[in-house]
Amino acid sequence: MRKYEGFEDLLRDFETKDPEAAAVVTAAHGQRSVISRKEFARMARERAGQLAEEESTCLGVLCDGSPECVLTIFGSVLSGKQTVLLNENVPDRTLKEQITHTDIDALWGDPDLADELAPCLTKGLASAQEQEEGRRRILFFTSGTTAGSKAVVLTDESLMAAAWNGSCMLPLQKEDVLMCMLPLDHVFGMVCSLLWGMQCGAAAALGRGMRYYTQDLEFFAPTVLSAVPSLLEFLLSQNLINRELRLVLVGAGDCPRPVLEKAAAQGLSISFGYGLTETSSGVAISCGGDPYALDVCPEDTVTLAADGEILVSSESCMMQGYYRQPQETESVLKDGVLYTGDLGKWDREGRLHIIGRKKEILVLRDGTKIFLPEYEERLKKVLPGKDFAVLAKEGRPVLMVCTKKGEKDRIREAIRPVMNTLPRSQQISGIITTSDALPRTASGKLMRWALQQRL
Repeated sequence: MRKYEGFEDLLRDFETKDPEAAAVVTAAHGQRSVISRKEFARMARERAGQLAEEESTCLGVLCDGSPECVLTIFGSVLSGKQTVLLNENVPDRTLKEQITHTDIDALWGDPDLADELAPCLTKGLASAQEQEEGRRRILFFTSGTTAGSKAVVLTDESLMAAAWNGSCMLPLQKEDVLMCMLPLDHVFGMVCSLLWGMQCGAAAALGRGMRYYTQDLEFFAPTVLSAVPSLLEFLLSQNLINRELRLVLVGAGDCPRPVLEKAAAQGLSISFGYGLTETSSGVAISCGGDPYALDVCPEDTVTLAADGEILVSSESCMMQGYYRQPQETESVLKDGVLYTGDLGKWDREGRLHIIGRKKEILVLRDGTKIFLPEYEERLKKVLPGKDFAVLAKEGRPVLMVCTKKGEKDRIREAIRPVMNTLPRSQQISGIITTSDALPRTASGKLMRWALQQRL
């Protein structure tokens, strides 16, 4: 198995190596439909030709996970456009800000939504130099609130290198079917539920969206699934695991141990992946035994700072930077080393364990993130004068408050108006009271990582 240099290299292999094998499995008119490797390459090149005739320089793709969406992403990159992957389900205000920030001058996706967003389109990449620099760029927004989300500049080459990384750790067979139920605008979904299968010569089954979560495993009969913890928990709780499924790769959030035990009871092999958008997805993966003990992928080097922060370097998978945010880039990427803000430790066998986060971001079980300064600022308005912190427990946000005993119910009522404005997964799931002041640095900054370790 060789590492592809990008989408063009992958498609050349599709055309010449086992061209009649399945590349993608879809649902057409209620029936399974197979697109061969040769046919997928032809369709992607045809889409590239269509896009090349358009005058746009930066295409925003409103990702819906359909075959047309996948072909448009491939075609946009092959045609030389800068490609920005957008989540069609985020608020319109967020989409408008993202479109303006990334110089999108054309949109693909839901026609009604595209028409609504059309007034926000920009002049694109104006100069010839900008257009040349934008070739093969694929921009992903880090999940989170507007204030905490950044556009990460990756390339098809870095994404294929990340897919090769995962394939070296967990190789798939030609007979495998990799189920794609995750959003393609998230790098974990793009790499680990689509490109991983293509890298290994396995078929990728494109799910039909959230409405079909209860049906897709039985319909497509996958042998491998990539999932965020909340998705795996849902599938297990509803007894939706198909008998063919053998391996589940879990990533983008912490998974409670009871969920793992239930998966093991059904005979599933579970691996965890740790990665970031900034590293084109996976950095370390567990390959057997303890799912929390991770082996570092071959294209990455991991070291730990004195305080336990995980530092990552990679020549092939590292981002080019945050789009038009040089200061933000320089604050985390120093001399080719990414300061992740995550805390880790090595065990006796040299495996990596993730133990917490230094950054002001909370990762939820569904892979989305809460930008804590913004979140806590809203709580300050209803908890004036209180010393509190929002932390993560089993992938859900909890509130730790320094207060008198017996005030938990009053605090719960005080924050209710704020919680009612948030998605259920982002609402406070528990309140922990303490009589001790929360630990802070000499400058007064909350030592959140210390609280998280205590929790």
